[in-house]
Amino acid sequence: MGLFLKFFRQYSIDGYILDFYSPKLKLAIELDGGQHTEIENQEYDEIRSNYLKKQGIYVLRFWNIDIIQNIEGVLQKISEITPPNLPLI
Repeated sequence: MGLFLKFFRQYSIDGYILDFYSPKLKLAIELDGGQHTEIENQEYDEIRSNYLKKQGIYVLRFWNIDIIQNIEGVLQKISEITPPNLPLI
Protein backbone atom coordinates (compact mmCIF):
# COMPACT_ATOMS: atom_id res chain seq x y z
CA MET A 1 0.00 0.00 0.00
CA GLY A 2 1.42 3.39 -1.04
CA LEU A 3 1.36 6.73 0.63
CA PHE A 4 -1.22 9.31 -0.40
CA LEU A 5 -1.53 13.04 -0.10
CA LYS A 6 -4.87 14.05 1.31
CA PHE A 7 -6.61 17.19 0.13
CA PHE A 8 -9.52 18.72 2.01
CA ARG A 9 -12.29 20.55 0.18
CA GLN A 10 -13.55 23.91 1.48
CA TYR A 11 -10.82 24.11 4.14
CA SER A 12 -10.92 27.13 6.48
CA ILE A 13 -7.79 29.05 7.46
CA ASP A 14 -8.16 32.24 9.50
CA GLY A 15 -11.47 33.21 7.92
CA TYR A 16 -10.49 32.27 4.38
CA ILE A 17 -12.06 29.24 2.70
CA LEU A 18 -9.68 27.37 0.42
CA ASP A 19 -11.16 25.31 -2.42
CA PHE A 20 -8.70 22.47 -1.77
CA TYR A 21 -5.91 22.22 0.79
CA SER A 22 -3.20 19.73 1.70
CA PRO A 23 -1.90 20.43 5.23
CA LYS A 24 1.05 18.09 4.68
CA LEU A 25 2.23 20.09 1.66
CA LYS A 26 0.86 23.45 2.82
CA LEU A 27 -0.62 23.68 -0.68
CA ALA A 28 -3.87 25.44 -1.56
CA ILE A 29 -5.51 24.84 -4.93
CA GLU A 30 -8.00 27.48 -6.00
CA LEU A 31 -10.46 27.10 -8.87
CA ASP A 32 -11.49 30.43 -10.37
CA GLY A 33 -14.57 31.26 -12.40
CA GLY A 34 -15.27 34.32 -14.51
CA GLN A 35 -15.98 36.53 -11.49
CA HIS A 36 -12.24 36.48 -10.77
CA THR A 37 -11.61 38.65 -13.84
CA GLU A 38 -13.27 41.62 -12.11
CA ILE A 39 -10.79 44.12 -10.67
CA GLU A 40 -12.17 44.08 -7.10
CA ASN A 41 -12.06 40.27 -7.02
CA GLN A 42 -8.51 40.25 -8.38
CA GLU A 43 -7.48 42.66 -5.62
CA TYR A 44 -9.15 40.47 -2.98
CA ASP A 45 -7.49 37.34 -4.42
CA GLU A 46 -4.08 39.05 -4.27
CA ILE A 47 -4.55 40.12 -0.64
CA ARG A 48 -5.76 36.63 0.27
CA SER A 49 -2.90 34.88 -1.56
CA ASN A 50 -0.33 37.19 0.07
CA TYR A 51 -1.78 36.43 3.50
CA LEU A 52 -1.64 32.68 2.86
CA LYS A 53 1.92 32.98 1.55
CA LYS A 54 2.92 34.69 4.82
CA GLN A 55 1.48 31.64 6.61
CA GLY A 56 3.81 29.42 4.54
CA ILE A 57 1.03 28.20 2.23
CA TYR A 58 1.70 27.90 -1.50
CA VAL A 59 -1.31 28.81 -3.64
CA LEU A 60 -1.96 27.36 -7.09
CA ARG A 61 -4.78 28.93 -9.11
CA PHE A 62 -6.56 27.37 -12.06
CA TRP A 63 -9.43 28.61 -14.20
CA ASN A 64 -12.54 26.45 -14.14
CA ILE A 65 -12.29 26.08 -17.91
CA ASP A 66 -8.82 24.52 -17.49
CA ILE A 67 -10.30 21.89 -15.19
CA ILE A 68 -12.95 21.08 -17.79
CA GLN A 69 -10.82 21.25 -20.94
CA ASN A 70 -7.30 20.43 -19.76
CA ILE A 71 -7.44 18.33 -16.60
CA GLU A 72 -4.26 16.50 -17.63
CA GLY A 73 -2.36 19.81 -17.75
CA VAL A 74 -3.75 20.81 -14.36
CA LEU A 75 -2.72 17.50 -12.81
CA GLN A 76 0.71 17.81 -14.44
CA LYS A 77 1.20 21.25 -12.88
CA ILE A 78 0.17 19.95 -9.45
CA SER A 79 2.47 16.93 -9.77
CA GLU A 80 5.42 19.24 -10.54
CA ILE A 81 5.29 20.62 -7.00
CA THR A 82 4.33 17.48 -5.08
CA PRO A 83 6.80 14.83 -3.96
CA PRO A 84 7.62 12.31 -6.70
CA ASN A 85 5.79 8.98 -6.75
CA LEU A 86 3.23 10.15 -4.24
CA PRO A 87 -0.31 9.76 -5.66
CA LEU A 88 -2.88 12.47 -5.12
CA ILE A 89 -6.25 11.48 -3.60
